[in-house]
Amino acid sequence: MLQSIKAATKTINRQLHTKNVYKSVMKAAQITEWNTTPKYTDIPTPPAPGPDEEQIKVIAAGIHRLVRGRATGQHFSAKTLPHILGSDGVGTRTSDGQLVYFSTFWEKGSMAELVNVAKTDITPITTPNLDPVRVAGLVNPSMASWMALKARVFNPPEGFSCLVLGATSTSGAVALSLAKHLGAGTIMGCARNEQAMKDLGYDVAIPLKDKVEDTDFTPAQDVDVILDFLYGPVVPHLFRSLKPTTPVQYVEIGSLVTGTMELPGDLLRAKDITVRGAAPGSYSGAAMAKEMPSLIAATGKLESQKFKIVKLEDIESAWGDMKSRIIVQVSEYP
Repeated sequence: MLQSIKAATKTINRQLHTKNVYKSVMKAAQITEWNTTPKYTDIPTPPAPGPDEEQIKVIAAGIHRLVRGRATGQHFSAKTLPHILGSDGVGTRTSDGQLVYFSTFWEKGSMAELVNVAKTDITPITTPNLDPVRVAGLVNPSMASWMALKARVFNPPEGFSCLVLGATSTSGAVALSLAKHLGAGTIMGCARNEQAMKDLGYDVAIPLKDKVEDTDFTPAQDVDVILDFLYGPVVPHLFRSLKPTTPVQYVEIGSLVTGTMELPGDLLRAKDITVRGAAPGSYSGAAMAKEMPSLIAATGKLESQKFKIVKLEDIESAWGDMKSRIIVQVSEYP
């Protein structure tokens, strides 16, 4: 009898969580031409998930730099039209209602009422009292520095010093908190707005000058770890300025300034600097999956990060707001 009751309860729960799953159409944010404003539109509801998939009722997804890059058609992860916006999100599994974080990095989007996602790209959210909307906005910008520090920086000294280039960008600001969470001692920032860096809480604020050669990197001469979201001409100037007495680990994470630079070989030969990059490809999917539960839990410590939350139906007006950090709420939770 008890087993029958449990089976019936499970069936009812599944029916509740799959409400509207089998509608012929659903709402999504979609573009049909690259570099155009997305539309709030009807698209076909996805079919029942395959054996290696789960269907997710989406709660929220962030408009990250990656999402905007994919919408141009120039990013390697999204080349097919029509294109649903979004590269990740938070939602509930329709099979059991479990709250999850999910990634739709390869081709698929996340700003739709329902998405089918590979089971390997889904992480249950088990940390209590996390706001699912904020998690949707924070995991992507947090992943950059978290995976750089966990998968691309090796055996940093206890209380290591860390320099963040691009310190006031969304990912840079998050890197400050996560580096501290992962054991950094002195955390230095480099960006144009010195006061903004001080307001964020950097121990040392290094103003980035219009002429990068005028930037004074003296406070970072013996830094242990460099997380770079800028790239470009500031890097060789920084390397020239370093006077390390211990190994320096430099990790390129983003290219806010430019995607190329000239780096004379003598700079690398003359100093103990290791150069790496951090993004999917430089570490395995298995390594990232291993880190996801800890990363998601850590987002709960990033309360200082500010976001603008908009509804899916307002995607057209929200898309033009380039100054705010935007999270698109697709459905209510619970």
